[in-house]
Amino acid sequence: MKLTNTTIFLIIAFSGNVFSQQKVDKIILNGKIITLNDKQPSAEAIAIAGNRIIELGSNQRIKKYIRRNVQVIDARGKTVIPGIYDSHLHVIRGGRFYNAELRWDGVTTLAGALSMLKEQALRTPTGQWVRVVGGWSEFQFKEKRLPTLDEINAATGDTPAFILHLYGQAFLNKAGIQALGITGDTPNPTGGLIQKNPDGEPTGLLVAEPNAFILYSTLSKLPELTMEEKINSTERFIYDLNSLGVTSVMDAGGGFQNFPDDYQITDMLSTSRKLNVRLPYYLFAQKPGAELEDYLKWIGMVDISEHQSDVQVENQTTDYRVLGAGENLVASGGDFENFLKPRPELPLAMENQLKAVISELVKNRWPFRLHATYDESITRFLNVMEQVNQETPFNGLTWFFDHAETVSDANLDRIKALGGGLAIQDRMAFQAEGFVSRYGKNAALHTPPIRRMLNKGLRVGGGTDGTRVSSFNPWIGIYQFVSGKSLGGLKFASSENQVDRISALKIYTLGSASLIHQENERGMLKKNFLADLVILNADYLGVEEEKIKDIRSVLTILDGKVIFGAREYQTIAPQVPKALPDWSPVNFYSEYQSR
Repeated sequence: MKLTNTTIFLIIAFSGNVFSQQKVDKIILNGKIITLNDKQPSAEAIAIAGNRIIELGSNQRIKKYIRRNVQVIDARGKTVIPGIYDSHLHVIRGGRFYNAELRWDGVTTLAGALSMLKEQALRTPTGQWVRVVGGWSEFQFKEKRLPTLDEINAATGDTPAFILHLYGQAFLNKAGIQALGITGDTPNPTGGLIQKNPDGEPTGLLVAEPNAFILYSTLSKLPELTMEEKINSTERFIYDLNSLGVTSVMDAGGGFQNFPDDYQITDMLSTSRKLNVRLPYYLFAQKPGAELEDYLKWIGMVDISEHQSDVQVENQTTDYRVLGAGENLVASGGDFENFLKPRPELPLAMENQLKAVISELVKNRWPFRLHATYDESITRFLNVMEQVNQETPFNGLTWFFDHAETVSDANLDRIKALGGGLAIQDRMAFQAEGFVSRYGKNAALHTPPIRRMLNKGLRVGGGTDGTRVSSFNPWIGIYQFVSGKSLGGLKFASSENQVDRISALKIYTLGSASLIHQENERGMLKKNFLADLVILNADYLGVEEEKIKDIRSVLTILDGKVIFGAREYQTIAPQVPKALPDWSPVNFYSEYQSR
């Protein structure tokens, strides 16, 4: 019998449907599903086979997949969203230290923060430090002020303490000053200040003026955890990310993060299939003035294929691989966002150094990202890129700027012309008060100019820049872009620069995926897309605006597997290991506080 094209199509369609039904292993029913797919914006239920979504629709339609071995999860009317994709987070570095850190993320009073500091100082063993390393702002406290050095010393006593406040300053207690051997004769590093009292003795305040090297370098001198503890620490950090609904992260490298040595922890977790987050990462040159040497070495070591799909490497977690270069390509281009100090003037040598690096990256088809806070820096960076493009065309090479708080309309057009994107974060949620104090209210109205970026059709992804500047909680960023407010309640953004809740969520899912051309298989809930999704503890579209930053996951699924569960879903999720060492603050305080 001769088969017509229509008959062949029907046979294939029927066979595919039967095959899909046989493979389905998980369905979610009774959900308020936000798909972020404009062609099917909502659904009640979803069917998953392996690591892919097979179908979305009504409960009745998805119930046809129920079989004996299919896991049925009742969402109980809760909101379901795609997994959050943080396009700028320092997981690899942050994970190595997470268990040693006392986090003030979400603490609502200074009194509560100081109480935590005192409690942790008492349990911290000799030879270790109490360290608060970013993720907080004084404006989140009811008292609206920083702790004083006297308060810090009273709380910590003889236990050394280091408290980082954004990338502007850090506090050392008396025991910390002594442990580091800092005296009245200790010279100030370039771009930094060791504050001294009238007697010429160090007070304990370290100030970035404006370079954060003094903060980075001091932090690097503190004792590290053991290898076993670092592995456990990274697992615990990722677990807390999963509890916030994060399933994917682009790691932006960082200072004092050397490749490949400091990647051993995530390498091992990936190989053992315990890396419960998609984690493509960038390589950050570490030697000022010799960055080109680093990148030439890495180009020879690492094979990068642009736009590669999420391939499965034998015995390894998917999506753990080098994506390219950045976030800082040359130290001379580092315009740190210390809004407490004047904007840094980049040295004249920057252009030649940056051009040498970008030229080699483009020639070797290495994608890159570049830290750029201020429009003045962006102008100079784009001048270099346009020169390189004249000599060696970008031809669609993936690249984007990180941060871009004060980028101008003219430079947005130049970015688009070069095929670039923008990774934006919630740094104004933590620093709007300082920004307004220095640059004025009008300057903050479009910082960053998110609406203009979107209106121009640029690729825009959302991130946190945790853990040392901002928190690792992506809902703070979503809150910032919806409300236009800081954590301290300052309404700094104009109404024209706020976005609706769906748009904000897209920035932190589909937008991040689009930065590296992954939007065809992730970032929304759609048939044949990756099964990365989250059941939330609150109705995202209906909850009052101030509660957006408090949203959490009750069930997180990555690659079709349950990796986090709370409340009624705790029994179907893997159990989180106890934090090591025993005195770790993680064992005594959750990732977010209400003190």
